[in-house]
Amino acid sequence: MAVGTALESKPAKLEGRSDEALSHSASSNNPAWLGLLLPSVTDLIFMILLAAMTFGALAPRLLGDAGIGWHIRNGQQMLATHSIARTDSFSSTRSGQPWYAWEWLYDLGIAKVHDRLGLNGVVFFTALVIAATFAMLFPFTLARGGSLLVTVVFVVLAVCASAIHLFARPHVLSWLLAVIWFQVLDSSEAAPVANRRLFWLPVLMLLWVNVHGGFLLGLALMGIYLLAGLFRYAASVVSKQWTKKLAGVTGLTLVATLVNPYGYKLHVHVYDYLSNRFLMSHIDEFQSPDFHGVAQQCFAALLLVTIVALASARGKIRTSHLLVVVFAAYSGLYASRNLPTSSLLLTLVVAPMLSQAVADAGTEKQLAAWLRRFFSQLQSFSARMGDMEQSCHGHLWPLAAVILGLVVCVQHGRLGSRPLMDAHFDAKRFPVAAADFMAHNSIGEPVFAPDYWGGYLIYRFSPAMKVVVDDRHDLYGEQFLRNYLNIVHVAPSWEASLDSMRTDWVLAPAGSSLVNILKESSQWKVIYEDKTAVMFHRARIREWEQTSDVGSQTSGAGSTFHPQVRTPTACRC
Repeated sequence: MAVGTALESKPAKLEGRSDEALSHSASSNNPAWLGLLLPSVTDLIFMILLAAMTFGALAPRLLGDAGIGWHIRNGQQMLATHSIARTDSFSSTRSGQPWYAWEWLYDLGIAKVHDRLGLNGVVFFTALVIAATFAMLFPFTLARGGSLLVTVVFVVLAVCASAIHLFARPHVLSWLLAVIWFQVLDSSEAAPVANRRLFWLPVLMLLWVNVHGGFLLGLALMGIYLLAGLFRYAASVVSKQWTKKLAGVTGLTLVATLVNPYGYKLHVHVYDYLSNRFLMSHIDEFQSPDFHGVAQQCFAALLLVTIVALASARGKIRTSHLLVVVFAAYSGLYASRNLPTSSLLLTLVVAPMLSQAVADAGTEKQLAAWLRRFFSQLQSFSARMGDMEQSCHGHLWPLAAVILGLVVCVQHGRLGSRPLMDAHFDAKRFPVAAADFMAHNSIGEPVFAPDYWGGYLIYRFSPAMKVVVDDRHDLYGEQFLRNYLNIVHVAPSWEASLDSMRTDWVLAPAGSSLVNILKESSQWKVIYEDKTAVMFHRARIREWEQTSDVGSQTSGAGSTFHPQVRTPTACRC
């Protein structure tokens, strides 16, 4: 394997005629209108993913992360105040402290969607972005030399690997922007003469830096291509000109990253956050992937196929592609949250390599005749299917799917009298029934709950009630999160850590260590319990006063409501 120029496609032969000629002959008999009506593979990928995440089995997964709750409420707050959030207003422990809401533009947009279409709209918007990302990934990979069958396999593996992070959060916009960003960079390097696409990158960065912290990925890819350009700087005049142009565009892009509400302070904040070893070692999504999961195993399969593709590559591999493969593999192995973007990059780079290897195998004399015949027929079939894919250019079906989804959202999840959507937070994962109990009893004091429940509580109760902690880990900082972990792990200093939170309310997962030890404490009383959550109260002055409708009530899910109570006015932290 050599490093240098790009792989050149070599169409395989079958019975004296090229695949291109065969596919052109087959497609020429199809009427033009058929290409407008038939869905392409790209259309099918888009529609299948959109349907699965909007109406199908994947729909509940998108609300599996409660962080979307504070994104929505922050956007609504900014719309109401006509100002960008700069201080925290959702927690009791950090209220008024500086907060870098670096996804503020996404928050504004998703709040608008929520106000018009509710949670159904939030799920539909997220599904639309994800479906568009993988639908765009497919033709981009084909255009770069990937065969249809190989590309389909890679896209399926990439979708499965990305399932680990299929949540309604702003990171899905980074997936889409990463695919577009790579395509602009790579196509510009492949055809540097009179190519002005590079100048779109600073414009894209103006959007990216204000919707998600993943804008750092864009900068990393620019650095990779700039480094590759420097490696071959002396190779030709064209290489020199393109490298100089890329260097200039990189400078403009860096300037564009400063166009955000916080200026250079955002960069300092992001650096401090990502360089904090304690936070990176204790936040789940920054942990290395556990390869016992299906998504992680799909990423492992991508890595194994990448090794095979690199080993079987006969032509020279572009330096930039080799660096992108190394970067994608490392970042995916470093943190689980990187699996989606790493899978996207590996698909864009490796699928064309493997496609070329399959095409070469059809003419490899060292292989057995039946094996050469198999690869040759596979390549021929893939070429014909690829030609059909290009002829199906109407894209009417995806448009119809989007319109149908919007109609369903506008009609509150129904199509006529038939319910199709019911986006909601899962009561088995989040304290939905406990929140109903809190709302019924007008509990408005700060509540300590796990960080991954904080966003849901903010969504349900803000601004009437504040949480003690949520998943904005960069806001709370290392020392606060050390105390938080002491509490949830019931470390020796857990009581002192809980006292420092200045709250008399605890909402914890049923069966957790914290629940078990609080049940043994005489200072804490269980006031609500079900199979998902247990709520405790610590009365500092006097015991709870029972209402007139005291008595034990049992919900349909088997949860037990303890005697209903009101918060005494004298009970304060």
